[in-house]
Amino acid sequence: MRGNRFSQCLFGMVLPAIIFVTALAASAQTPAQLAPAPTPTPTPSPTPSLEHEFFKNILRDQKAIWTAPLHLERSDARWMIPSSVGFMALATTDRITGDEIGEANRQNKASRVISYAGSIYGLAAVAGSFYFVGREKHDDRARETGVLCAQALVDSVIVEGALKGITQRARPAGGVERSEFFDGGSSFPSGHATQAWAVATVIANEYNDRRAVQIAAYGIASAVSVARFTGHKHYISDVVAGSALGWGIGRYVYNAHHRQTSLVTMQFNRGARQYGVGLTWSF
Repeated sequence: MRGNRFSQCLFGMVLPAIIFVTALAASAQTPAQLAPAPTPTPTPSPTPSLEHEFFKNILRDQKAIWTAPLHLERSDARWMIPSSVGFMALATTDRITGDEIGEANRQNKASRVISYAGSIYGLAAVAGSFYFVGREKHDDRARETGVLCAQALVDSVIVEGALKGITQRARPAGGVERSEFFDGGSSFPSGHATQAWAVATVIANEYNDRRAVQIAAYGIASAVSVARFTGHKHYISDVVAGSALGWGIGRYVYNAHHRQTSLVTMQFNRGARQYGVGLTWSF
């Protein structure tokens, strides 16, 4: 029976996808390894803008993302093994949890509305808003946020689309073949969760000095992930893997392409006859 073959296929073919997700998340935490230090030159040329390098950076991102598992070390087993076991536990119980939530329909409308925030159109609008407002207000941080959000969005669409094609998992509405891998479906991983977390992570890292922005970004991404499960579109393991993948992509894009900026401000106190210059660095 297909149900009996499920676990065998899962261990043999889906496990590499989970190792890929966790490897990317781990590599995202080591920005020093993301890009080699530039070689000093006597006459350095101006650094190209993020806009000018947009498509080149996406190609660089894809190379780094897909080769992330090749850089695993023996010490990575401490997080790789628990992550893989945890995913297996979720995947093997997905049909049960999916059928349970499938009996409830009252939340479907709310789940559908919340899911819009994780759609490629909604997230593209977010990236565009940051970018154009940044250009209009001469706000370099907002402009960079817009560019990197768009870059992370494109990266996430490419990666999750490829994984969907590899795993071909049937969605909860797939009838008797629901939750089965390699059955022509497109459930794993959740695209909305991957995209929402990729964009949210860029925003949260860009505005790491504003807790409210971070809470809002991660809160919306979490709501989108939950909505994909409660809306009967994905299984729990789909949204968990998608969320981890999106976080890893967003973290990588920020660490690899964030530009160090500085802000010079004049400070003076006429009453005390004190004058000075303030220099603020953003990393």
